[in-house]
Amino acid sequence: MRTLCLDIGDKRIGVAVTDPLNLTAQAVETIWTKGFEKDAARVLELCSKYETDRVLCGLPLNMDGSAGMQAEHARAFADFLAAKGLQIRFQDERLTTRQARNVLLEADMRRSRRKEYIDQLAATYILQSFMDAGGWHDNESKKIYLKGVWTMSENMNHDLDMEQDNVVELVDEDGNAVRFEHLMTLEHEGKPYICLVPLDPMEDVSEDELVILRIETDADGNDVYATVDDEAELDAVFEKYLEIAEADEEES
Repeated sequence: MRTLCLDIGDKRIGVAVTDPLNLTAQAVETIWTKGFEKDAARVLELCSKYETDRVLCGLPLNMDGSAGMQAEHARAFADFLAAKGLQIRFQDERLTTRQARNVLLEADMRRSRRKEYIDQLAATYILQSFMDAGGWHDNESKKIYLKGVWTMSENMNHDLDMEQDNVVELVDEDGNAVRFEHLMTLEHEGKPYICLVPLDPMEDVSEDELVILRIETDADGNDVYATVDDEAELDAVFEKYLEIAEADEEES
């Protein structure tokens, strides 16, 4: 499946797409922004044209790695697209616009025409960097949709934050106990989530598939672990997990 890439700005959105073999990035067009709803409608049209629901969004971080207003704007539009049912990933786009501008200057393109092409050219750089780093990876197969509410097994003598090999045992509503490796606890939009990998055999679930559960509180004030039924919410949490995991790898 192809990947569509967006270089999201206040006035323009550059668009690029991978070739059918997912090897190279190709410029598509520049969307002149008219508000999230109309902009999203055009992105959906392009996704339909290229038969994909994968959208890579450039994240314009500051040079120190912090997120400024432009990055927040890009995230807001990405969240809007996720709510439309699209799969969203992010790619650091620092310096890509400068690279695109330098290429256009070297090509001696007139200033009036640069605005038309600079964003889609930047999108191709963002997308090509993403593909060169390994691309989409079929990570959607690492999200599974369990059902119901899980609780901590009484057989385990530790809480989630104690690290006895990071192993926790959860029990589903039917009393079935499953051991998981606890990978991460994270927060998204003020809600806590845990990311787990099953260690015991589970029907229709392979060992390396990621399980995401939302931490909630029952009537007695005890923590319970609820499955995430909203696909957009699950995708957003999964994206955050990937960002944190990738950042940890870079630091190590």
